[in-house]
Amino acid sequence: MNEFLEEAVGELKRADHMIYVSLKYTRTVDVIKNILERLISCFDFTFEYLVWYLKETKKIDESPAARAKKIEVLKRYFQNSAEFNDYIDFYLLMRKIDQANFTRRQEFRRHVTMSAILENNRIVELNIDSIHDYYDKTKAFVDFAINYSKPKE
Repeated sequence: MNEFLEEAVGELKRADHMIYVSLKYTRTVDVIKNILERLISCFDFTFEYLVWYLKETKKIDESPAARAKKIEVLKRYFQNSAEFNDYIDFYLLMRKIDQANFTRRQEFRRHVTMSAILENNRIVELNIDSIHDYYDKTKAFVDFAINYSKPKE
């Protein structure tokens, strides 16, 4: 397994532990924010892996250094894949949420909520249930990358 893919899977394991152990007992917005950062990091490592794989299989000529350029190369390569474009949109949303100002609500309770204020005063709320959904979607993206790079029979 490639080192980038190993790192992505490692970030998923850490996020999994934070969801099922840390968040269960701590129930703070800081834990939710940390899970979000882990999921973003998982996407970053998966992008690195996909660019590496495409370069190794000679499907692209160069491997750009900047994250934005890597995403651009991948968007061009997977332009006909609606599934991949959904993952990119999801990743960009998570990045916006991570960088946005946020408020805390009902910490130390089951319904702990992080409310991120995005552009145009749009509010995105992350709670225990929605962070589970984010985790599942991130895991599906890693599976997408693994399945894409599997040898075709």
